[in-house]
Amino acid sequence: MTPSGLRFLIGSRPGGLSTIPPVNDTTTFTPGAASTADPQAGLNPTVAGQPPANVAHPKSIKSYVLRAGRTTSGQAKATEELGPRFALPYAARPLDLSAAFGRSAPTVLEIGFGMGEATAHIATVLPEVNFLCCEVHQPGVGALLKRIGEQGITNIRIVAHDAVEVIDHMLTPGALDGVHIFFPDPWHKKRHNKRRLVQPPLVAKLASRLKPGGYLHCATDWEPYAVQMLEVLGAEPLLQNTATAENGYAEKPAYRPLTKFENRGIKLGHGVWDVVFRRV
Repeated sequence: MTPSGLRFLIGSRPGGLSTIPPVNDTTTFTPGAASTADPQAGLNPTVAGQPPANVAHPKSIKSYVLRAGRTTSGQAKATEELGPRFALPYAARPLDLSAAFGRSAPTVLEIGFGMGEATAHIATVLPEVNFLCCEVHQPGVGALLKRIGEQGITNIRIVAHDAVEVIDHMLTPGALDGVHIFFPDPWHKKRHNKRRLVQPPLVAKLASRLKPGGYLHCATDWEPYAVQMLEVLGAEPLLQNTATAENGYAEKPAYRPLTKFENRGIKLGHGVWDVVFRRV
């Protein structure tokens, strides 16, 4: 499904990336099923989604940096009451998406959703799409679960775990119709640029998990990072830019709600750049 047929979310800021190899285990993980398997067993070098051989990657980095935050009583209550239904446990084996959502439908992976404001909005606008959302910030997880309960949303599932490990171990090649990476941590200082999430190894993994015609949509309010996104996605042979503008950037989806963060940036005169590539 192409970007024109399947619309996008907006999320928040994860950081970094990892190169955890996939598990050589073809057993499908069905939510709710008991498991005694060792999640570290059967590890072997990456095959599907293997990063380019010429990419230097001396050490593993997580797809996030934990930030300080306080979980409110409302978020804690939502986690306790709604977590068993909408939060999926991490397991180092392929996830049965149809079982997880209780239906077969186009599936979009979102990496980092912050407090879930826009995630909940778009999931409501697109009830025909399944959204698998990764976030490790517990207040954010609780906030999205609270929105799910208040708005009666049924097409979101949350995995409160490092997104890179979820990609490596729980998602099989061709499992996804779309991927959203919105406003990841820009790591402004040059010496920290290597910690940015959108790097060749991760993009290669994501491209392999997309179905032909699926899409990868990134957005940032930091222009140097936008330039890097264009370069990295443009260098991935399985991806093709969908933009028609000469500068390579896509138009901002009209249906996308402006988050408080984005509105604040606009008032300060900041730009927002969308990068949308299709799996060939």
